[in-house]
Amino acid sequence: MIEIIDPLAKLMGEWSAKVTMGSIALRLALTLILSAILGCERASKRHSAGLRTFMVVSLAATIASMSDMFLIETFDIKFAFISVATVIALASISNNSIIFSAKSQIKGLTTSASLWACGIIGIAIGIGFYTIALIGFVVLLCSLSLLPGAERFLKNRSNHFEIHLELVSKNDLPHFMATIRELGLRIDEIELNSAYVNSGLSVYSISLTIISPELKKYKTHTEIISAIQSLEYVNHIEEMK
Repeated sequence: MIEIIDPLAKLMGEWSAKVTMGSIALRLALTLILSAILGCERASKRHSAGLRTFMVVSLAATIASMSDMFLIETFDIKFAFISVATVIALASISNNSIIFSAKSQIKGLTTSASLWACGIIGIAIGIGFYTIALIGFVVLLCSLSLLPGAERFLKNRSNHFEIHLELVSKNDLPHFMATIRELGLRIDEIELNSAYVNSGLSVYSISLTIISPELKKYKTHTEIISAIQSLEYVNHIEEMK
């Protein structure tokens, strides 16, 4: 018999810690509710994995951990092999949600990590760790909802940033590099984007560092990019997130 020392399980009673019809219904309902909230948060921001994906992943993880509990209690199996296999599968699924855009940007890292974390929360619910699961859910939801603003502020004030640059012609690159130096910026790395070879434009991914003390103090990335956009030979420029 597995002894689960969980405050909420103790509060609800012994039935909630065992694999019974009542505890199964509770765990499935709880995992669906929490994963639906996380999925809605991601879907509201138009990310690749949304409501259904989060619910299915969490549900599968919860069922896997409950199955392990049943096997351990019934057949005295010492290894939770279904849960281990589920964690590995979750990592694979999460990795496949990462997108590489034509602008050499990696998108979906946060959603990928959130999907994996949602599955782990599902496993915690499945084995009756209600308190850990709820705390993890609250922390994860707050991280997804409240931290992006602070992250954007810090990134916008960083001395290092990357841009996606589209020049009218490749002959304009020397002029651009000279202007960048005049502005008080240093080019750390520049890469020609092969996805735009046949577009007629000269497209680059560029890493920049702010070296001017005045620029560091008074200008944000948005203001710097706006100044560069005003150059006549710049077709388009944006910061890579």
